[in-house]
Amino acid sequence: MQVHVLASIPSPSRSVWHLGPLPVRAYALCIIAGILVAIWLTNRRWRERGGNPEHVWDVAAWAIVLGIIGGRVYHVVTDPELYFKSGRHPLDAFKIWDGGLGIWGAIALGTAGAWIGCRRRKIKLAVFADAAVPGVVFAQAIGRWGNWFNNELYGGATRLPWKLQIHCLDIDVGKASVCPGTHSTVLGYFQPTFLYECLWDIAIGVGLILVDRKLRLGRGNVMALYVMGYTAGRAWIEALRTDHANHVLGLRLNDWTSIVVFLGGLIWFVRHGGFHAEREASPYFGQPPARPADEPEQVTADD
Repeated sequence: MQVHVLASIPSPSRSVWHLGPLPVRAYALCIIAGILVAIWLTNRRWRERGGNPEHVWDVAAWAIVLGIIGGRVYHVVTDPELYFKSGRHPLDAFKIWDGGLGIWGAIALGTAGAWIGCRRRKIKLAVFADAAVPGVVFAQAIGRWGNWFNNELYGGATRLPWKLQIHCLDIDVGKASVCPGTHSTVLGYFQPTFLYECLWDIAIGVGLILVDRKLRLGRGNVMALYVMGYTAGRAWIEALRTDHANHVLGLRLNDWTSIVVFLGGLIWFVRHGGFHAEREASPYFGQPPARPADEPEQVTADD
């Protein structure tokens, strides 16, 4: 009996374009777009807290570089068999453009990078984190579209109307190839977990902005809400995924990490005043820095 596909979400059959000898990878473009959105929004929120917007770039440079390194290291360390098992190529561990950035490693080393940048500018890390996390979670949402281009990180097979079409994509070449034993490049139709996580991240980002605008939270509690919200969503999304993952006591390793991180965020939130945590008077230690050159001074009647 012939099966007709009534509806589905298509996936790209190409993830790389070439400008002469230069490969342009969709995964990298999504990561870059997410970073730019995060910096733009952080800049706006940092101004609202009395911060110098020029310092956002100083902190972001450290956070981005170490975050990317941390994300890759976490991915390789938690799935070493993908690179060091017999028949694998260890040098592939350095191919970030093929996908594979573990969010937990990115957050851990990215936070360390932010701490370095904040320390150099005498910025309170908790204040900067509160300003930055809505942009960070929007960046995560945009970055998930890199997985869509790579035809990866999908869930189990499904017949839902919003099922995701997946191709047999050769990541190195960046093009779909014929699936083994078939005459088609389409592997099948699966749960679009990349889309679920993207929508969840957007909802968290909007929610954080609205809650912070209403309550004017401080002391790192916007960051704590982000941690709890993201990990709660990641738990159920992780349960739908069928990609390779190591398991501990029947749960995927990322689920255990989510549980630990969620509890850490909850403890921080409760110990630092919860929804009653007031915003800090200044985002800096000591005297605030001079006003940015592009911001005019206020002129009073006495002047």
